[in-house]
Amino acid sequence: MDDVKVTLIGGPTLLLEIAGYRMITDPTFDSPQVYHHPIAGPVIKKLAPSATPEELGHVDLALASHEHIDNLDVAGRGFLTMVPLALTTTEAAKNFGPNVRGTSDYETHTVTLPDGRQMKITAVPAHHGPEGVWDALGPVIGFVLEAEGMPTVYISGDNSELDIVREIADRFPAIDIAVLFVGGAKFDVIADGAYITLSNDRALEAAKIMGVKKVVPVHEDSWEHFSQNADQISKLFADAGLSELLIALKPGESADIRL
Repeated sequence: MDDVKVTLIGGPTLLLEIAGYRMITDPTFDSPQVYHHPIAGPVIKKLAPSATPEELGHVDLALASHEHIDNLDVAGRGFLTMVPLALTTTEAAKNFGPNVRGTSDYETHTVTLPDGRQMKITAVPAHHGPEGVWDALGPVIGFVLEAEGMPTVYISGDNSELDIVREIADRFPAIDIAVLFVGGAKFDVIADGAYITLSNDRALEAAKIMGVKKVVPVHEDSWEHFSQNADQISKLFADAGLSELLIALKPGESADIRL
């Protein structure tokens, strides 16, 4: 089975390299700054710089779960105009050119890997917060990547709800690697501070529900509204006796996943 190399760029941005094909999740490349949220006000703060698109080199595919500023920032939006192909929500795709394609829940797209194999990418649901919140915050999608001889990879996007994880696990019972957007993101003025991404506890439960072999947490560094971090999720998995599942990277770190 193919190895998967993962490199955390920062926040929700992860570079995945499989069989010579290079993909990136939720591109965010802005320098540290404060953004204004239409509901929460000037509370979205990026705290740390990340690698630049120039430092990454060629990227074949961008997977943008939605267009909130901490998942698709100003530089990230520019990046989407330059990649050969990007998949995102149908709503976000309307703001870009033809290389950025909108996709809906359980719609599939196929790309060709360098060795000629076909990789199927399926958009899957994501609820960005509890009932009554996620629909107001706007559409989000996750992704499942499948190809012959390759680990099946789930990318959660900003999903916070375990019922969605169960639904995806029922449809894809052989997921090997879960890239989970964690960090326990929350704002006091939104849903009384309820989590709008996976918390560490829910990430642990998601790993158990899916029966995955590896978990790569992202979306837990570099932004002020992320309430949990890599050290905390590492301790949680260790306390549960599941340290071998977790690949908790710091920005700039890489790991080769061999299953």
